[in-house]
Amino acid sequence: MSNYNVNNSTVNALLGWIDEGIVAIPEIQRPFVWSATKVRDLLDSLYKDYPIGYIITWQNPDARLKDGTVSHGKKILIDGQQRVTALMVAISGHEVLDGKYKKKRIKIAFHPEKEKFEVQNSAILKDKRWIPDIAEIFKPTFSSFNFITEYCNNNPGMNPDELNRIIQRLINIRHSTLGIIDLNHTLDIKMVTEIFIRINSTGVSLSQADFVMSKISVNSQHDGPIIRKTIDYFSHLIEHPNIFENIRVNDAEFSQTEALRKIQWLKDYNSNIYQPSYSDVLRVAYTFKFLRGPLSNLVSLLSGRDFETREFKDEIIESSFADLKDGVMQFVDETNFKRFLMVVKSAGMIDKKLVRSITVLNFAYALYLLLREQNYSSSDINHAVRKWIVASTLTERYSSSIESRFSADIKRFAKENPRDVIQSVENGEIGIIFCIYFTLL
Repeated sequence: MSNYNVNNSTVNALLGWIDEGIVAIPEIQRPFVWSATKVRDLLDSLYKDYPIGYIITWQNPDARLKDGTVSHGKKILIDGQQRVTALMVAISGHEVLDGKYKKKRIKIAFHPEKEKFEVQNSAILKDKRWIPDIAEIFKPTFSSFNFITEYCNNNPGMNPDELNRIIQRLINIRHSTLGIIDLNHTLDIKMVTEIFIRINSTGVSLSQADFVMSKISVNSQHDGPIIRKTIDYFSHLIEHPNIFENIRVNDAEFSQTEALRKIQWLKDYNSNIYQPSYSDVLRVAYTFKFLRGPLSNLVSLLSGRDFETREFKDEIIESSFADLKDGVMQFVDETNFKRFLMVVKSAGMIDKKLVRSITVLNFAYALYLLLREQNYSSSDINHAVRKWIVASTLTERYSSSIESRFSADIKRFAKENPRDVIQSVENGEIGIIFCIYFTLL
């Protein structure tokens, strides 16, 4: 079986597949990072029939349902999200979110006589030679005849036949050819990443967390978008509490969920000791709920993979999403987070400058949540987590082989009394460190 298939499609077909849910674009609810001028340049390239690079999709596996039937997986857009979003903005008139989670339109204007694109501005709006928003041209109700008549009346020097040729060329942007690389669902993250880097002209790598977030966001049946947004919004709010109102107002659907109420405490929160990114949130929730380290395994579980039979089953998808959602909600819980921060401070880390590695805090929080779930007393939890922070910092335990370390340590804590685990490390690794230190003296 080939690792991938290469096909040609059109802009119109791709946007149609997205509207129909055949191809899922996971970044559509995240801030749009392209500038308006890059959107303009993309349209100019399509108008001039220049290539705009490949779009890469990753096929979700077909999962076997409980009744024996098969649910066909969606294709996830893993490269080309900014380009596709730009097309949705310019051609379909979609709004995007800016860095502060405010909705905005990016309007691209077109000058038929000069055959030139530009970002709409006040001067363009006053000049009748410009089409101020090309999204109007792509509407089903657009009439070329009426437009040409009106434009030529306002601009007598324009030849109607020439204008018709130019407008038809502009409309034909929808039929521009796109190359689509469909990656097989059997590929693991490592191989997908390698393919991505080799094809992507900028050489930008995707992290395992990026793939997980893509898998999460496209599964609406199991609250994937809610999980994704909870993670994403939390990691932004903890650094920028002032954007909460923008999220609440501009994401009406999410605002009606319990998830928003779980993270609304962040709007009044101010601490820089532990500011986890979305990948940190994912890793902590996954580590303590699944007792695993490699995020690549989470991608497989969210796809429904049975590691023994190598089949894909719907019940595994369902249980994996349920566990992940529970883990994320426990992570963002105000009481859990603030009590954990009290433990961190009691270990001497009262300022961000004293935190040598956020990875230490990530595992410590996973340990804290695990011990709470196992119903240990607050004093035992605080004692264990505090000592583990100190021990793992002294030994630089998570400076390398993070995933294997996380996996081994969390499994051990799940099976053994935390006091015994910590005592073992203190007697072994920390004892060796002090022996070496005093020998050097």
